[in-house]
Amino acid sequence: MNHLFVDNLTVIDFAYLDPARGLVGESWIADVVLGGELDDQGMVFDFSNVKRTIKRIIDERVDHRLVIPRGYDGLSWNQDTPDTFTWALTDGSHIIHRSPDEAVVWLSADRVIPSAVAALLERELLAVLPSNVTSVQINLREEVLEGAYYHYVHGLKKHLGNCQRIAHGHRSPIRIDRNGKRDGELERSWAKLWQDIYVGSEEDVVRRHMEDGVAYITFEYESNQGEFALTLPEARVYMMNTDTTVEFIAAHIADELKAKLPSDSILVKAYEGVGKGAIASR
Repeated sequence: MNHLFVDNLTVIDFAYLDPARGLVGESWIADVVLGGELDDQGMVFDFSNVKRTIKRIIDERVDHRLVIPRGYDGLSWNQDTPDTFTWALTDGSHIIHRSPDEAVVWLSADRVIPSAVAALLERELLAVLPSNVTSVQINLREEVLEGAYYHYVHGLKKHLGNCQRIAHGHRSPIRIDRNGKRDGELERSWAKLWQDIYVGSEEDVVRRHMEDGVAYITFEYESNQGEFALTLPEARVYMMNTDTTVEFIAAHIADELKAKLPSDSILVKAYEGVGKGAIASR
């Protein structure tokens, strides 16, 4: 058998549900290996079609979606409202999510791990690739990071693309320079504050309430893909007075630091997943 490989084919930015961590923003790099017989061109698969076919399917299937492990015992929904489900957390609280079907991925597993998501993608790719391709191996991996990082989830209702989905996310490093020098302590403190956080916009809040001693907050909006709603324990949410684009996030972090350190110059490089983001200086 012959093999073709493509490393760093794409990055999928998405969110998933975990029993303890709740909503988790994630960014995985995808590497692909195809196995099979050579075609009439002497190729397993034409490199020019890799992005057009394989990358497209990986991105469309998982990128900017919420991955839900169907086998988790704490997952429930009402048959009368199939677009809405409740996710019970191990601390006794819960998350409620409503969206169009295209915003979620149902995973045949009890938890979200790279191998389970890769297996789903491998099956779908084998179904559409030429018959000479007899095996697909996908490796999903996190970026190797030396500094501080955080996992965050958000939704951008004004976005015309898939960022409008209310629960998609990123695993993001952060760089903070104070008076021209990198400040690891500030980076670590911000990463700790935003560990597994939902970053919400005040204008999307429709309700705050208490239930069984837990404070909850509900976000709701309509965008061109449909109606979205999300209820979370308030302790798992960080609120902003603006939209939650990475540009606004970088500016917000810089403003918060400048308010605490008014005599210092601050530069924030906030990432949105792998290799992209925004810079703000104060």
